Amino acid sequence: MNDEFGQSYAQVLQKDLVLGELGDRTGSELLASGEDPRAIWLAICRALAVPKERWTGVDKKPKKQHAD
Repeated sequence: MNDEFGQSYAQVLQKDLVLGELGDRTGSELLASGEDPRAIWLAICRALAVPKERWTGVDKKPKKQHAD
């Protein structure tokens, strides 16, 4: 979150942004209840329209899906 939003704003988002798709709770509440941090991050990305190419982080490429 810090890479995408900066440290200060990331902290505000984690504390204040209510994520409807995860039960109308904030990131802080979800982390405290044991929710998967990746699920929280993806919900934040969707809520704030972060482009998909940035969902995996700065300078990281999405993992390729293998056809088994």
